[in-house]
Amino acid sequence: MSTSPKILARRLVARSRLIRVEEVDLEFANGARRTFERIPGGADSVLIVPLLDAHTLLLIREYGAGSERYELGLPKGIVEPGEDPVAAANRELQEEVGYAARDLQVLGRVSVVPGYLGHRSLIILARTLYPSRLPGDEPEPIEVVPWRLDALDALLARDDFDEARSLAALYLTERLLARERGAASPA
Repeated sequence: MSTSPKILARRLVARSRLIRVEEVDLEFANGARRTFERIPGGADSVLIVPLLDAHTLLLIREYGAGSERYELGLPKGIVEPGEDPVAAANRELQEEVGYAARDLQVLGRVSVVPGYLGHRSLIILARTLYPSRLPGDEPEPIEVVPWRLDALDALLARDDFDEARSLAALYLTERLLARERGAASPA
């Protein structure tokens, strides 16, 4: 395994209400020096895979300022300081989808663009849903879109469903459900 590079210096080069950008000077084990820009991590987030029943996934459609269009994806949000991530997932589910879950299961943790972003998302499967709504902070109502699990190929073919975390979450969910189906099969 490679030795981690030595951090020589860090400088804040930009800051907004939501994002800080740092320059980081590094020296690698072979003596090479480079300066990288990065967005250091803040609070982790949760991304929820809500299963309404054994055949139906609940997606949301909301505006993505980064992509400048409405995106179809999974509910998600920031874990508040001191908040348990699983509780955060249940809160976000109620705020964005109008359901709470009796069964919440952590499927994994993913990062996106780790060369630049120090942020991770916990992927949580939510089952045994029941109606429950909490007020959220969204600027407009979020559209909830039920989607059949047997139609995932059609979902993956859509132009408005391409967020990497949502794709990873569906992959992890499909693997878990396949294992559960295999365990339930008679020997």
